[in-house]
Amino acid sequence: MDLDLAGKRAFVSGATQGIGFAIAETLLVEGAAVVINGRTADRVEAAVERLRGTRAGAEVDGIAADFAEPDEVRRLLASLGEVDVLVNNVGIFEVKPFGEVSDAEWKRYVDVNLMSGVRLSRHLLPQMLARGWGRIIFISSESGVNVPGDMTHYGTTKAGMLALGNGLAKLTRGTGVTVNTILGGPTYSDGVAQTVAEISHAQGTSPDQLKGAIAAGHQTSLLQRFIEPREIAHLAAYLASPLASATNGAAVRADGGALTAIL
Repeated sequence: MDLDLAGKRAFVSGATQGIGFAIAETLLVEGAAVVINGRTADRVEAAVERLRGTRAGAEVDGIAADFAEPDEVRRLLASLGEVDVLVNNVGIFEVKPFGEVSDAEWKRYVDVNLMSGVRLSRHLLPQMLARGWGRIIFISSESGVNVPGDMTHYGTTKAGMLALGNGLAKLTRGTGVTVNTILGGPTYSDGVAQTVAEISHAQGTSPDQLKGAIAAGHQTSLLQRFIEPREIAHLAAYLASPLASATNGAAVRADGGALTAIL
């Protein structure tokens, strides 16, 4: 299916690996020009080189910035230029007991996972409204609805992302701009794969065995396996396209049926 994204320019935060990289790659395949972001110049440059092989003539660039650092965010915004599609993907996560998460760590989670979307949307939404077309997509998580007890800090920021997307959508009434949120389920991103590898090493088992056990232990999942980043990316590309013009203010699930409540 042609998603009619040729001529559109997208920015994807946190896109040097995992879901963000998969979204950037899918948008490039569909003909969009893409700007990606990561924390370090080396990682951004390496990801840009990989993405340039996506298709002949792929237009891809990158901007290094850490969303926990205000000065770096200001520099990114100043150099970003016109954007038709904003994908707020950047995020950090860690399994950690609630009582051990310090105020400084809470601030970092809020800055990276939530305020990144606030700052990018505040900068780009007015431009989209002035042009009469645009897409803002938040990559949230089932954890924003069913908040894990051992990842309360993470789940809280993902819940905030849901609220942010809901509120921003109301500012687009009667325009060609849409704001939607994807509720992803357990996804085997690079970060998750690294965590699984570390835990499996400590437990003396193989990553594949632990991966399978974790998936099987998710009692409400209908998929009964980890979601692949490209499966989230396919939905993001559709929501980014003109074909999704009637979808606005939505929390769209790509959770493998893990959530049992209807949103």
